[in-house]
Amino acid sequence: MNKRQFLSSAGIMSLAALAPTTNIFSKESEENVPNSCVLIPTETAGPFPLDLTENTFFFRQDIREDRQGVPLFLKMKIIGDADCLPMQNVRVNIWACDKDGRYSGYSTSGNPDQTGLTYCRGYQITDANGEVEFITIFPGWYTGRICHFHFQVFVNSATAAISQLTFPLEEKNALYAANPTMYIKGADPLTFTTDGVFADGYQYQVATLEYDKEKGQYNSYLEVTVKGGTKTSTGYLEQQNAKQFILGQNFPNPAVKETVIPLELFNISNVTIQLFDLQGRIITTICDKELSKGNYTFLVDKDGMGIQSKSVIYQLDVRNFQGSFKECKVITFA
Repeated sequence: MNKRQFLSSAGIMSLAALAPTTNIFSKESEENVPNSCVLIPTETAGPFPLDLTENTFFFRQDIREDRQGVPLFLKMKIIGDADCLPMQNVRVNIWACDKDGRYSGYSTSGNPDQTGLTYCRGYQITDANGEVEFITIFPGWYTGRICHFHFQVFVNSATAAISQLTFPLEEKNALYAANPTMYIKGADPLTFTTDGVFADGYQYQVATLEYDKEKGQYNSYLEVTVKGGTKTSTGYLEQQNAKQFILGQNFPNPAVKETVIPLELFNISNVTIQLFDLQGRIITTICDKELSKGNYTFLVDKDGMGIQSKSVIYQLDVRNFQGSFKECKVITFA
C-alpha cells in the first residue's frame, strides 16, 4: 500500500455530504478566551478548500513543502459538546495562505499560477488527548482578510464543523515587524471588527501565539468544541463497517512501550493492519492474511517496531465477498 492509498476510506465522505455545526451563541470581543465547551462558530470554507478526502497525500504533519516563512507549530484540541471531553480519532483538516497571501491549488487574477500546488494544506487525526499538531509557517495576509487559518473537523462520515482561527493582533504584528524581509507587506491593517469573517465576533477563534526561543519557532494553540461525544451517532461508512468488524481502541492508551489492538471480525476476510507515522509513511505491517470470524488481538511494541513519534496510526483493511472496508485509529505513547 502506498501513501496515496492510506486512509482512502477512513470513515470520511465527500464534502457535499457533510453537515456543519451551527453557531449557537453570541460572540464577544475578547481574545484568547478558554473555549469552555462552547460550539465553535461556523464560518465559510473560504477560497477553494480542495477535497482532501479523495487525496490522501495530504495526511501529513509538516505541510510547509517549499514555502518560506517563520516556523509555526500549531496545536488544536477537539472537544465534544455532548460530554465536554476530548474527542479521539477525529480528522482535522487545515489550510492557509503562504507568507505572501497566496493559496495553493487554484489560480485567479489575485492568486496567479498556483494551480496544481499543494503547500500549506494537510490533515491529522486526534490522539488520546483529542489533539492534533501541525508544522507549518505563519501565514501572511491579503486585501480584505485578516491573517487566518481555515479548518474542518470531521467527527464522522456524516458530520463536520467548518470554521477559521486567527491570532492576537499585537503578537501577530510583532512577528511581521521582526521579519520584514519575509513579510514584505508589513503589519496586517485589519482588526477583528474590520474583517469580513470575524466582524460579528471572534471570542473562541483567537489562538494563542508565543515565541519559543529555544526552538526558534512560534507556538500556537486553540481549543475547539464541535458537536459530538462518546455517543455520537455514526454516518453511513461507519454503519457499513460495523457489519463487518469492530476495531477497538488500543489498550492501554496512552501506552508506554507495548499496547494491544483488539479486533472482532464477523466474516472470513483478508485482513491487513498497518502502522503509519504522522507523515503517512508505513512503519510496519502487523497482519496481512486471511482470518476466520472471531476475536483477535495484535501487539504493538514501540521499541521493537522502531516507533519514534509519540503518536502513530493503525489502519485496518478488511476485504471479503461483501467488499472492502477500512478504519483507522491513533495510538498515543506517553
